[in-house]
Amino acid sequence: MTRNRISLDDRLHRAIQAAGYTEPTPVQQAAIPPALEGRDVIGTAQTGTGKTAAFVLPMLQALLAAPDERGRMRALIVSPTRELAEQINEEIAQLGRFTDLRSATVYGGVGMAPQVDALRGGAEIIVACPGRLLDHVQRGNADLSRVQTLVLDEADRMLDMGFLADVRRIVAQTPRERQTMLFSATFAPELNRFAREILRDPERIEIGLTAPAQTVKHALCPVAADRKTEMLLALLDRTDTSSVLVFTRTKHRANRLAKQIGRSGRGAAVLHSNRSQNQRRKALDAFRTGEVWLMVATDVASRGLDVDTISHVINYDVPGSADDYIHRVGRTGRAERNGDAITLVTPADRGAMRDIERALGERISVRNIEGFDTGATAPAAPIAAAPAAASTGARRGGASGNGRRRREGSRTASAGR
Repeated sequence: MTRNRISLDDRLHRAIQAAGYTEPTPVQQAAIPPALEGRDVIGTAQTGTGKTAAFVLPMLQALLAAPDERGRMRALIVSPTRELAEQINEEIAQLGRFTDLRSATVYGGVGMAPQVDALRGGAEIIVACPGRLLDHVQRGNADLSRVQTLVLDEADRMLDMGFLADVRRIVAQTPRERQTMLFSATFAPELNRFAREILRDPERIEIGLTAPAQTVKHALCPVAADRKTEMLLALLDRTDTSSVLVFTRTKHRANRLAKQIGRSGRGAAVLHSNRSQNQRRKALDAFRTGEVWLMVATDVASRGLDVDTISHVINYDVPGSADDYIHRVGRTGRAERNGDAITLVTPADRGAMRDIERALGERISVRNIEGFDTGATAPAAPIAAAPAAASTGARRGGASGNGRRRREGSRTASAGR
């Protein structure tokens, strides 16, 4: 990010340069200036578009501008998952590396004592999942009364996971006079109503996001339901891959599939919400470093899993919605790399695939594996494809796609914030 485009503290510019960033991505270019002015912001953008830096940099700038208020929580980022919380905290550490600002994560599945130490020990920035943060508030460990900047990241995911009531309770604990930034990949009516409650005259940032990055190539493989594992193993044998993320619908199936893959002589990491935090961290670290080239996961990995080197996403189970499909396949084709998204489709899945094709605005090609009898037929007649929406590719040093800014005005202002 060049100095003449975004005015930031020299220490932040040094960190940006050290991280290898050159030009702001569209969401950063659109969101950072109003955020630096103290405006509330609504950002509609997927993971992988640079949105974390879009709210972290203005937050760090605001904290640095008030050095006399050190030693207490002044910024709060609420995240739906532990993995995303850790990744946001890593970004804070990277962009704040030349400052002495302190941050910490707060989420369930681990001991509370280190979190209590961080909350009471003067960490200025807390990245938290809703349930555990409320536990600390109720126990008197966390005081949200001096939060100056509140960020709700992946707000649609929090809505899907049933966290909206908890988030409302958290917001009620923060000062009325605060800066609020809300980022979401989609905007359901309930989320829109919530945004109107908590934001004041927000700047609305919209980045093209209703389709995956153009660097992703899509394919489907028709297969009988009882031959899906056999087909997956054949795909792995006959496809040139470097790093593969396989999605299943349930935690039980993820465990079972990983064991089946293991019996075939391949190693596979497993990621889902029933794994302990230590198990999840070890699995992610092994996958990121290439120690393990294959991971089986539920949709907990469909957002916030920031691994640029994933060459293939394979949907062992068809996702429940077109939005889920877009988020899943968005784990590949990142940082200007090409990626492949392959979906195993049984006859019962054809309706769901038509919905996904309509969302993509295109027919997904059928891929057959030479010498493999699938036991299923390809989906019939092509759908009438709708025009494809603009897509935004994630890349270091900029992103494709166009951002759009508009004032929400009184329509999203809250009279009772």
